[in-house]
Amino acid sequence: MTRIGTTGHSNLSADSVPPIRAALADVLAPYADGDLVGVSCLARGADQIFAEVVLEAGGLLEVVLPSVDYREAKVTPDNLARFDDLLMRAAAVRYMPHRTAGREAYEDANEAVLGGIDRLVAVWDGHPSGGKGGTGDAVDAARNRGVPVDVVWPVGARRE
Repeated sequence: MTRIGTTGHSNLSADSVPPIRAALADVLAPYADGDLVGVSCLARGADQIFAEVVLEAGGLLEVVLPSVDYREAKVTPDNLARFDDLLMRAAAVRYMPHRTAGREAYEDANEAVLGGIDRLVAVWDGHPSGGKGGTGDAVDAARNRGVPVDVVWPVGARRE
């Protein structure tokens, strides 16, 4: 099994989604032979798109949630159905040992993802993170560990 984790921006513009989805499908295509396990925190945006592409490729989805209250505290009403659909389709769900979502919970979730993958796919514009736990920090941490990183940011992709 090839375990591929993801990190990425949550605030993608609507017109960025189709090219990002296509780019993710291209990156994951070599692993779509039945041995793919995608690991995602299921945040809005890149994490959910990655999870959908993994499932479309016939892979298994593993979810790492930062806290017990993540769904109630962080998933917006307009994203709830999509989140729940992906959560129900996951082969495994792991909760970090935090009751409430916050910086430490997100850092621990990133660490759990990075600690159990062979490769990282980052939907990232290349800009540094605003603080610990952001996409740029996850990319830096993966690279420092020697985990291969594929950066996906197709022409025309943008954040809102």
